[in-house]
Amino acid sequence: MESSMRTNRIIGKVIVYALLVLAALFILLPLLFLVINSFKGQSEIVRNPLALPESWSLGYIKNAIESIHFGKAVMITIGITVGSVIPTVLFSSVCAWIITRNHTKVSTFIYMAFVSAMLVPFQVIMYPLMNVMDTLGLKNQVGLVVMYTGFNMAMSVFLYSSAIRSVPVALEEAAFMDGANVFQIFFLIVFPLIKSSTVTVIILTGIGIWNDYLLPFLTLGTASGKTLVLELYYAKMTAGQYGSPWELIFPAVLVCCIPLVIVFLCLQKYFVAGMTEGAVK
Repeated sequence: MESSMRTNRIIGKVIVYALLVLAALFILLPLLFLVINSFKGQSEIVRNPLALPESWSLGYIKNAIESIHFGKAVMITIGITVGSVIPTVLFSSVCAWIITRNHTKVSTFIYMAFVSAMLVPFQVIMYPLMNVMDTLGLKNQVGLVVMYTGFNMAMSVFLYSSAIRSVPVALEEAAFMDGANVFQIFFLIVFPLIKSSTVTVIILTGIGIWNDYLLPFLTLGTASGKTLVLELYYAKMTAGQYGSPWELIFPAVLVCCIPLVIVFLCLQKYFVAGMTEGAVK
């Protein structure tokens, strides 16, 4: 009987691991396809896109970096991303703390308003929003930061609220009794305890801003200071006029993805912890 149960457990583990391997391959194959074709010319890609390159040349990646003005575009994208993520983390964490600790109908209404805002598609409000930003003279990088901060507040408040509920109120009361003010209680006691949620907010909002095309296109258009995704789009349009877009698109997309992959690999343990933080509570 015991031998049969052990055999069943082994078979179960083999099936689970086999399914996990298949899932990993399914996820990694597009990335492998991208890497392989980033070292090929147009004719080689069209002839056999699944084959390995005949020669591994960095010339195509160098050409892609020059075509999308990688240095300038990545600095602009980093500036917009960091400039949006910092106020999002600051405002949403403080807002979530106040809402969570105040058990009133007003705080509940505000929390539900944030949650409801997550359900509103951007396409519903994009034209009125662009008209307002144009009237205010904010159809520029500063306006882009303001809009990204506002759009990401809803999800961030939702994530922070779940995490803050798991922080014992007794810690804050003890700090207050020791003479700490409101700012010290939050930034020295509460905020360090929700570090995983902060990393989750940074990753989710950062990736969303980095990869976004529609809002920068509507806000910046063909202005000289384009984000990385916009540069990729216009470079693809230019290359398409000459009939050879693929040898530019593949390495350009690879170059755009590398920073995100590095950041996620460095912060993945915090990301997983942040997604489950407060779940037990």
